[in-house]
This record gives sequence, C-alpha cells and structure tokens, in this order.
Amino acid sequence: MQFWSGTAFMDTADALAVAQILDEAGFDGIVCSDHMIYPRELSSPYPDSPTGKPGWPPETAWPDSWVLIGAMAAVTRRLRFSNAVYVAPARPLLEVVKQVATASVVSGGRVALGVGVGWMREEFELMGQDFASRGKRLDEMIPALRALWQGGWVSWSGRYYRVPEMMIEPHPPAPVPILCGGESEAALRRAARLCDGWVGYAYSLDDAATYAGRLTALRRKYGREDEPFEILLALTDPPSRDLYRRAEDLGITAVMCAPWAMPDARPGDGFRGPIERFAETVIAKMR
Repeated sequence: MQFWSGTAFMDTADALAVAQILDEAGFDGIVCSDHMIYPRELSSPYPDSPTGKPGWPPETAWPDSWVLIGAMAAVTRRLRFSNAVYVAPARPLLEVVKQVATASVVSGGRVALGVGVGWMREEFELMGQDFASRGKRLDEMIPALRALWQGGWVSWSGRYYRVPEMMIEPHPPAPVPILCGGESEAALRRAARLCDGWVGYAYSLDDAATYAGRLTALRRKYGREDEPFEILLALTDPPSRDLYRRAEDLGITAVMCAPWAMPDARPGDGFRGPIERFAETVIAKMR
C-alpha cells in the first residue's frame, strides 16, 4: 500500500515544507488539486452539492499544479507527484504536453498526470476551450499526450487536435502514467480503457470496494485486467493496518491521508508531529 497526501485547502506557502516532511517521513506521494478562478457570477452547478455551490469560499487558493509540483520536486528526493485532479481539457493540448513533460524531467520522472473533465463551464470559456465536448476531447487528449511525449519528431492527427510534425523538448525520461478521476460511468470507462489508473475521492471501505469492483470488471471487458493499474483514493474509516490490508485486497494501491486533519491531531502540532506519528504508527507497520 502506498500512502499519499494532498495540498488542497492548504496555505500555498506551506506546501513545500509539508512536501519535505512527507518525503522524510516515508510517504509515497502528494497530489495537487486544480481550479483557475472563482467567478463572481458562477452559474455552473457543483456536483454532489445540495445547493449547487462549491463547499469552499471564493478566496480559497488553488495554486498552479505544475508550478507547485516543480517547486516541491526541487526540495524532495523520492516523493511522487500527481493531481486530484487536473482539468486538462480546459487547456490547449500543447500546454499540457509542455508542462507535464517539464515537471517529469525536473523531478527525475516522479510525476503522474491525474486528469478529469471538470464541472465549471466558466473556466473553459475563459480559456477558449469548448465545455460541451470536454469528455470527447479528453478521450483523444490521452493518446495524443502519449504520442507527443515520445521525443524526436512527433505529431498527432485526430478529430479535435491536430499537431504537425515537430519536436517538443524536453520530453519525459520515461512514460508518464495517466490516471483518470471522476465517479461517472464515462469516467470509470475512460480510466479502464485508456488510463494507467483511477483517482477517487473519500469513501467508506464498502463504497471504495464498489468502485474498485466496477473498475476491475471494466478492465476485464477491455482486455486490460493483467496490466498494472493504480487506484488512488481516501478512506473515511478510522486508519488501521487492518483497514489498509483489506483495501489492498480490493485492488486499491494508494490511500490519501491528511494526518494534520485527523481527530488525534493535537492543537498547535502543525504538520510535522501528525505526519511523523502517522508514519510511525501506520506506515512503518505496513512496510
């Protein structure tokens, strides 16, 4: 079992220090979340919200994922980086190619790309990208990214993206794993058919088992059940070695944890104390 953490709702200035502590404590990775803006006039409904509004205030910081990943990579040695999730189809294809490739090179190949279709129409419109076709464009963007990251003369020709033969450097030192986020049937099928893994949210173990089982069935349908596949999510059950062993048996490969936000975190502890206690009481016993 891998143990990851995240930067969502964290003060941006704290992220580098937290990444260093996680790296030293033996965590495996950290994910960055993604939004570009919060419009004053927000008409897009937020999924799974009874009010249709996001559960965070407009002033919440969402630092650029790839700037932050590059900075965290510079102050860590072994920690891996990904997204939960990056709204890739809100950006031009070549922008995603360049950002992820650069992060892969400067981190020594320690990045994966976790993509999702997003929900905020306003972000897409401000970036000049079509909102209605975002799922179909992401389906094409995934193989296009793999092709354009190969190095040398590369090109892509599809329905939504056309890239004439060119060199795009630097290119990743090794293939960049692509994970897909989202709970919809379309997202699960995209993960099983096109991706190297799936990024979920926070679930009870029973609900996590349902998603893991559905992904297994879909991978079998697409003839990919024997290929490596990551499942990265958070569990709402109290942390224990037994919980994580049971999760492993379901095919869950990584859990996201925020030790400083757990009930046993002590006032004034900051980040280091809870992270190191979690590493000693849970991670060390799993290794």
